[in-house]
Amino acid sequence: MKSKPFFLFIFFCFIAHSKAILIAQNPTVEVRAVWLSTMWGLDWPTQNISSEKQKEELCSILDRLKASNFNTVFFQARLRGDTFYFSDIEPFSRYANQNFDPLAFAIEECHRRGLECHAWFVTYPLGNKKHVSSLGLKSVVKKKPEICKLYNGEWYLDPGNPETRQYILSLVDEIVKKYDIDGIHFDYIRYPEKANRFPDSDNYKRYGKGLTIEDWRRNNISILVSEVYDSVKKNKPWVQVSSSPIGLYKNLESGGGVWTAYSSVFQDAGFWLKNGKHDAIYPMMYYKDNLFYPYLEDWLKNSNGRIVAPGLGAYRLLPAEQNWTSKDITDQIDFSRKVQSSGQAFFRTANVVDNLKGLGTSLSEKYYKHPAKLPAMRWLNNSAPNSPVNLQVYSPQKGKLILSWLPSDSTIEQNYTVYYSDSEDIDINDPRNILVTGIRSNQITLNIQHGEYGLYYTVTASDRYHNESVICPSAFFSHADYLK
Repeated sequence: MKSKPFFLFIFFCFIAHSKAILIAQNPTVEVRAVWLSTMWGLDWPTQNISSEKQKEELCSILDRLKASNFNTVFFQARLRGDTFYFSDIEPFSRYANQNFDPLAFAIEECHRRGLECHAWFVTYPLGNKKHVSSLGLKSVVKKKPEICKLYNGEWYLDPGNPETRQYILSLVDEIVKKYDIDGIHFDYIRYPEKANRFPDSDNYKRYGKGLTIEDWRRNNISILVSEVYDSVKKNKPWVQVSSSPIGLYKNLESGGGVWTAYSSVFQDAGFWLKNGKHDAIYPMMYYKDNLFYPYLEDWLKNSNGRIVAPGLGAYRLLPAEQNWTSKDITDQIDFSRKVQSSGQAFFRTANVVDNLKGLGTSLSEKYYKHPAKLPAMRWLNNSAPNSPVNLQVYSPQKGKLILSWLPSDSTIEQNYTVYYSDSEDIDINDPRNILVTGIRSNQITLNIQHGEYGLYYTVTASDRYHNESVICPSAFFSHADYLK
């Protein structure tokens, strides 16, 4: 396999390891995700600047995420009936620059940095009248008015119309086939607020088939989820299917009467997990105390062994958005690790990379101090690739160190994790031994500093389901010899 070198610029300084660290505090396997919002250019891009400047902006954001050891980006690809990718079905967003395909660029730049890129897909909402009007004849409201409903001043695709499912499936199929995404992530895959008033009595009479209207509505969404999942897996079985349901699944005794996914917006995400039609959920748990801790445990009880990573409300740190402290967020990270959730996701990207109330510093210096690998999706594929071969470590010039290797099987698309240690027996379960992960080439270049030490290096291969190989034979490099 031929790959362009991945240039990783690191100020490398070795510090002797203490083996007393608790892995639970710094997991070697953990989802660390952000939602990157393109709606109104909230996280990206700045409006009315050149495409090159917009590309530079996105690269800067991704650099900061990588430096803080994030590993997943939910890139908002479909907004409100308009797209941040070149679609043959829906119009291009006015917030995007016409000169390049934002989703294609985001995928390429994420992969260059060892980040996964999931296409964030807003499912049913289509925006208000003004927005729909701005899309002109290309809007689905104009092209397919029979599958759209106006409710409370906003347009929605009608979940109760079977033709709606076919329309959404066509959009999903387009993204999955056209782009090298790592996942497709559904937002607003539910009925809107105050859903009991949604104007769908006509379709309920036509398609209800004896169900209560509540069960019929839940079933409408669950059928879509099932059909989408099967369609994605038929095309690219490694693409993760996930969603961000309302943070509270069902009412618990500790918080009865709250707004829940199941009862309030007819979103039965626990059923999707148990029925094997989701690989992951990232529930929007933008709450504190008794509206967070027991409800996260409830999601884990319903996980069916799938990935459950709570969505944490970084935006709540804003003075206008409840003015939380950064400790409110880090306490939730501590708890999510204690109960062994699969990781965390943050809404939104800017609140993290702009270091709102020091949250970004807390993540990079403590909680995400070391890189983390992604959880394996073993329910999809449980066969790990063979380890890489022919690991070479050498210094071509002063201040540079190159690691290169070969894949054992060039027919399987792989990414790599590089480990290092002062011991030949490299413990891949110690997070401090992970140098870099998610690398999609078979070579990295490091900046190194002088020092009287020697290190062992090794590499593993992972497939797109995140199954990891055993380590390859390690290679030793004497930095003391390098100085001579």
